Amino acid sequence: MNDSTITLPWLVIRQDDNGNRYRVGRYATRAEAQKIADSLDRREHKQLYWVERIGQNGDAARA
Repeated sequence: MNDSTITLPWLVIRQDDNGNRYRVGRYATRAEAQKIADSLDRREHKQLYWVERIGQNGDAARA
């Protein structure tokens, strides 16, 4: 497998206090993405983090 065939369909998304959303990172598995989201969520700064999966058409859907 080369780099062009590796897929990272799981996103961690952050939403700030103003409702702006940012992609934190892309991950190969839901478990990996959820681990990152959970660790960020435990920090003192109050931001909202969640995991989404990128579909076949490139759209993200909450998981």
